[in-house]
Amino acid sequence: MVIDCTDPEPLARFWAAALGYQLEPPPDGFSSWDAYRRDLGVPEEELGQGADCIVDPGGRGPRIWFQVVPERKAVKNRLHLDIGVSGGREVALHTRRQRVDTEASRLAELGAVRVAVLYTEGLDHYAVAMKDPEGNEFDIN
Repeated sequence: MVIDCTDPEPLARFWAAALGYQLEPPPDGFSSWDAYRRDLGVPEEELGQGADCIVDPGGRGPRIWFQVVPERKAVKNRLHLDIGVSGGREVALHTRRQRVDTEASRLAELGAVRVAVLYTEGLDHYAVAMKDPEGNEFDIN
């Protein structure tokens, strides 16, 4: 999975914390990703971006690469991630709501911005729409 961005390491660190991932370590024999890329012949002016990939430590989820692009985000994402923390419909709505709000607060402390609460009275659904530090939309449900 690839997420376009302007500054990969802070975004990689945010999403690693949000998803329970870790920064991908450089390949064996290299002290850093820059050392590895330098060995591949990548020009010096393209180095220095820091960590730009995260991986699921359990090996179940996809590897996510944060690719540097020159333009800033301008329109709504056509694809976004949902972070499921509520426990599903088997859990009482008030408990799900508390779990979602707790996670939204944690991610806000890491740099995310709350956009909206997704709740309609009478429906058995509660979520919070948010944006990551570079403005990419995601939901917590």
